[in-house]
Amino acid sequence: MTPRTTERLTVHGPVGAIEVVRNVPGPAPRGIALVCHPHPLQGGTLDNKVVQTLAKTFFALNYAAVRFNFRGVGQSVGTFDEGIGETDDALAVLADARARFGESLPVALAGFSFGSYVQTRVAERVRAERLVLVAAAVKRFPVANVAPDTIVIHGEEDDVVPLADVFAWARPQELPIVVFPGCGHFFHGRLPQLQRTVTALWPKDEAR
Repeated sequence: MTPRTTERLTVHGPVGAIEVVRNVPGPAPRGIALVCHPHPLQGGTLDNKVVQTLAKTFFALNYAAVRFNFRGVGQSVGTFDEGIGETDDALAVLADARARFGESLPVALAGFSFGSYVQTRVAERVRAERLVLVAAAVKRFPVANVAPDTIVIHGEEDDVVPLADVFAWARPQELPIVVFPGCGHFFHGRLPQLQRTVTALWPKDEAR
């Protein structure tokens, strides 16, 4: 991604301005990828390295990659709302992206940690092409069941969300999980592997 393909702006949300970064691959993107960051009270922002990696991945897949700061973070106004208001913020950002890039484009939803929880809530209100959940914050938040083709990626040595909790959440759904051996919650040193994994599991863009 280069400055020429990066748009920084604020959009109007339910409680005021929301800070947004959009990475635009060209005049005819394949779809819109909405990316949500980790817990805003624990340092999560749209500049988180995992979030940036997910945006970079979808940009390379010819998606308009859209990430934003939850309320109370950066230039986004408001205060933390346990995922409820954050879901409304995500829907507002997505509506703005659809107005910018096209209402008919498919929508991919990706989230890291707390952002994964928010995306499962968004998926209950939006028809999503597919979800990508990285270090999903199951047990810490009431993460809903997801579509069977959801990509779930987790670190073996995650000390924030234990892998056992993710298996317990996924097992009743018969949902496969991609486990990175020796990897912690923040995927330090594993970001290129994360990008390769999502890319390999994503359908090819036949139109390109």
